[in-house]
Amino acid sequence: MKINQLLENKNFKLLNDVPYLDEEITYIRSCDLLSLVMAKGEKGDAWITVQTHSNIVAVASLLEMSCIILPESIKPEETTLIKATENDIPIISTPFDVYKTMKEFSF
Repeated sequence: MKINQLLENKNFKLLNDVPYLDEEITYIRSCDLLSLVMAKGEKGDAWITVQTHSNIVAVASLLEMSCIILPESIKPEETTLIKATENDIPIISTPFDVYKTMKEFSF
């Protein structure tokens, strides 16, 4: 599934302006411990997290993740959105909880 295909589902909303939405999501990862994400995350992952600080962008950018998904309509910090936009990392919000968000993907 590509990011733009995910965004066709009206329950997923892009929160920042990034130019590349045709990136392939190769895996869905859910974790809030940054060190574990850094150890296990891979290029192309969509990362579900409740973390909202700008360090999530640093991790996603370092690992070349496809996007960050914030469940339960959690809002990121403004500095996080700015940093994500600068680094071309899409941040997506959904009202779904983590389980229901993961069910939207089939790998």
